[in-house]
Amino acid sequence: MFISFEGTEGVGKTTLIRKIHQYFEQQGKEVVLTREPGGTPLAEQIRSLLLAVNHEEQMSHDTELLLIYAARAQHLEQVILPALVAGKIVLSDRFTDASFAYQCSGRGLSQEKLQLLNQTFVAKMPNITFWLDAPIELGMTRARERGALDRFEQEKLSFFAKVRAGYETLWQAEPERIKRLDATQNADVVFEDALQYLK
Repeated sequence: MFISFEGTEGVGKTTLIRKIHQYFEQQGKEVVLTREPGGTPLAEQIRSLLLAVNHEEQMSHDTELLLIYAARAQHLEQVILPALVAGKIVLSDRFTDASFAYQCSGRGLSQEKLQLLNQTFVAKMPNITFWLDAPIELGMTRARERGALDRFEQEKLSFFAKVRAGYETLWQAEPERIKRLDATQNADVVFEDALQYLK
């Protein structure tokens, strides 16, 4: 089973992934915990490029999208697909839905570009995706409490409002795969809600 976790900044993805990881391990399942962009040494280097704040040169939106897919292609080939073939459960912090929400909805890139990249490089979609949804202001307050903000986290609230709207569009289009979780709730309640879907 391939499970992805989505949402804007500070909604509690990491906490939920940890709880689900623990739950599956207690069931005696083999679990691979990973993230995007990243998940392999090379993909993590690309992640560093994507998150770094560069005052000398602004990254173009197309470059951002292509770097994310370069990392994703590596991640799929090296981590996700081999784990699924071996019968393991893969838990990924973000996957292709993040590209739609951030790059198409947030940045305004065309969906055609994304569809082409998905058709070309994405051989497997998640079986289930948990979208942790919370008001932008709440998430950003939590993100700031974690420490210094990366390049994405430094975006304006209006950008994150578009990202959140992108996630809502996906959720409405694919309710069978994408499950919306109310991330304003206590972390244990969010976990119990996720568990109901998994069961």
